[in-house]
Amino acid sequence: MTVKAAEKIGVNETLKFRTSSRLLVDPVILLCALALLGLGLVMMTSASISVADKNYGDPFYFFYRQLIFIGIGLMVGFAVWNMPLQVWDMLRPILLVAGLLLLIAVLIPGVGNNVNGATRWIRIASINFQISEVIKIFMVIFLAGYLTKHQDEIGKSIKPIFIPMVLLLIVSGLLLMEPDFGATVVIVATVMGMLWLAGSRLKIFIGLASVAVGLLALLAYSTPYRLERMTSFLDPWKDMFGSGFQLSQSLIAFGRGEWFGVGLGESVQKLFYLPEAHTDFVFAVIAEELGFIGALIVIALYTVIAWRALSIGRKAQQCCQYFLSYIAYGIGCWLIFQAYVNIGVNMGVLPTKGLTLPLMSYGGSSMVMSCFAIALLLRAEYELRFDYKNNKQEREAT
Repeated sequence: MTVKAAEKIGVNETLKFRTSSRLLVDPVILLCALALLGLGLVMMTSASISVADKNYGDPFYFFYRQLIFIGIGLMVGFAVWNMPLQVWDMLRPILLVAGLLLLIAVLIPGVGNNVNGATRWIRIASINFQISEVIKIFMVIFLAGYLTKHQDEIGKSIKPIFIPMVLLLIVSGLLLMEPDFGATVVIVATVMGMLWLAGSRLKIFIGLASVAVGLLALLAYSTPYRLERMTSFLDPWKDMFGSGFQLSQSLIAFGRGEWFGVGLGESVQKLFYLPEAHTDFVFAVIAEELGFIGALIVIALYTVIAWRALSIGRKAQQCCQYFLSYIAYGIGCWLIFQAYVNIGVNMGVLPTKGLTLPLMSYGGSSMVMSCFAIALLLRAEYELRFDYKNNKQEREAT
C-alpha cells in the first residue's frame, strides 16, 4: 500500500486490517486437512493394534507415536504459515542444495539407515527420517521461484526448461540409487505438472512427458523386482501367496467392506493378513471398516484440497503473483497425485509403490512434510487474499 493511500485510510485502520487478516485461513483447506488427520489417526490406530500388540506388547504403540508426529507436524505447520512466502523464495537455493546433500548423505554407509533392502532414511534419535519426503517440498519451492524468474520465456522456447530437467535427472538418479521408485514418479509428475501449468508449449510438454514416461517405464522393466510388481497387479490371484499376496489381501478388504463397511475395529484383513496395513495400505482398512461410503469421503477430501490449491494457483496467476501461484500448483499436484496413486495401488489399478497416504498413513516424515505443505498452501491463500484486499482498499482510497 502506498503512503498516500495509507494516510487516506488511516494508519490505525490499516494496522487493524493487517492484524485481523493474520488470523484468517482458508476454512475449506483447513477443515479438510484436519478431517484427514483425525480420520487417519483413528484408522491407522485400528489398522495397527494387532501388529503393535504382537511386536511391542502395547496395542497403542503406533497411536502414541503418530500422535507425536501429528503434534510436531502442527507445530512445523504453524511456523511455516507465519513465515512470508518471500522468505521461502530467498531460501530456495539453500533448500535445494540442502536437499541434494541429504540425498547424497543417505547413500553413505553408516549415515543412511537400511530398511527392507532400501536405504531411504537417516536415523535421528529413535526416528527414521525419510529424505525423499523433504526433497519433494524443496523441489516445489525451488521450481516455483525458477518459473517465476523465467515466466516470460516458459511458453516461447525449450531453453528455460533445460535447468529443471537437468535438476530432475539428478534428483531422480539419487532417489533411484536408494532405491525409491515411488518418490521418483511423484517428483517427476509434480515437476511436469508445474511446467504445464506455468504455460509450457503443448508440443514441448508432450515431448518432455513422453521422454519421462519412457525412461520410467525402461527403469521399471529393467529391474526384476519392479517388473514383477508391474505385472503381478494385473492378475494378483495368479500368485496370491507370492507376488500378488499384498494386493489380493487388499482387494479382499475392499470386497468385505461393501457399501457401509464391517464397522470400526472389525477388520479381519488387518489381523496379520494385509502387510503394512497401517502405512501404505491404510486405505484398504478404511474401505473394509467404513465401506464404499467411507472410502468415497476420503477421496472427496483430497479432491477438495486439490481443487482449492489449483483455484488459488489460478487466481494468483491472474493477479501476476507467480511465485505464490506455482507454490499452490506444486502442492496441489504433489498431494493429489500421491494420494491418488496410493489409493490406486490399494484398489489394484496401479502397480504397488511404497507411497504413503498423505496426512493419514503412519510415519513421521510423511506426516511432518504433509503438514508443512498444507501450511504453505494456507499461507499462499492468505497472501493472495491479503494482497487483493490491500489493492482493493488502495484503489478505493485513490
